[in-house]
Amino acid sequence: MKFIETKLKGAFIIDLDERVDNRGFFARTFCMKEFIDHGLKPTVAQCNLSFNYKKGTLRGMHYQTPPATETKLVRCTQGAIYDVIIDMRPDSPTYLSHIGVELSAENRRALYVPDLFAHGYQTLTPNAEVVYQVSEFYTPGSEKGLRYNDPALAIEWRLPVSEISPKDATWSLLLEPASVGV
Repeated sequence: MKFIETKLKGAFIIDLDERVDNRGFFARTFCMKEFIDHGLKPTVAQCNLSFNYKKGTLRGMHYQTPPATETKLVRCTQGAIYDVIIDMRPDSPTYLSHIGVELSAENRRALYVPDLFAHGYQTLTPNAEVVYQVSEFYTPGSEKGLRYNDPALAIEWRLPVSEISPKDATWSLLLEPASVGV
């Protein structure tokens, strides 16, 4: 595996190191030792699969707070997505900064999402399938979210949103507009 650190410390794009021959190729997609060697958390508590019918579907922006913070390793196994992560670590120099990465079945990239990073994605193709390895169990009391179109974040999504859950569409804004008083 090839680990490419992003501008958000601790977040990595992971490319495959393919071993090619006349049959095709073989590549490791996860190795506990290599993750530890790069200072990453190699714990996998859950593996999740998301299938999305429509191009433009948006899922996110989700994260969990202590004591159930979670890391994720996200890979698109069919179609393509635009994956976005936001640094939610209050003491980080990149607090509230975000990056977006295209993950696809074609490029076979993965994105390592550290603890206290909000995560979400938009499908760029119909029938997009996404696999997540997650370090912590889903813990509803620790779940938080950010509005995908929050002006304070200024995320530039690739497409108009075609589908989104009511919960994801209504997370609070970081800076709610002040009420106008008389």
